[in-house]
Amino acid sequence: RDILERLLAEFSLEKVRKRLGRVLSGGERRRVEIARSLATGPSFILLDEPFTGVDPISISDIQELVRGLKDKGIGIIITDHNVRETLAICDRAYIMGDGIIRTAGSASELPNDPVARKYYLGENFEM
Repeated sequence: RDILERLLAEFSLEKVRKRLGRVLSGGERRRVEIARSLATGPSFILLDEPFTGVDPISISDIQELVRGLKDKGIGIIITDHNVRETLAICDRAYIMGDGIIRTAGSASELPNDPVARKYYLGENFEM
C-alpha cells in the first residue's frame, strides 16, 4: 500500500486513481505505465515508445520523470522514434539497422555521426 501511495504521489496520479485506463490521456497513460514498472523496485526499466501519441507538455513531463529516475540510480532503456525528445534525456544512444547496432555515441555526438545520418537521421537532421 505504501508503494502504491508513494508512486501515485510521485507521478501526480492521485486524481486519476479511480479512472479507467481507456479514459486517460496519453501523458497520464505513460505516467501510469512508468509508475507500474517501478512497483517492484527494479534497478532498470525499459520504456518502449514513451513519447508516441503524447502532447508536447506531457513529453516534457515524461522527460522530467526520466531525469528524476536517473538521479535515483535507476537505469532506463528507451526505444523511440522521436529522436530529439529521446536524445535530450539520454546519456548514450544506439542506432540500429537490419537488426544490428550500426553506431553508438553520446547525445551530442550522434547528430553529427555519418553512420547515424545514413541509417536513421538523414543528411538534413538538426537538433
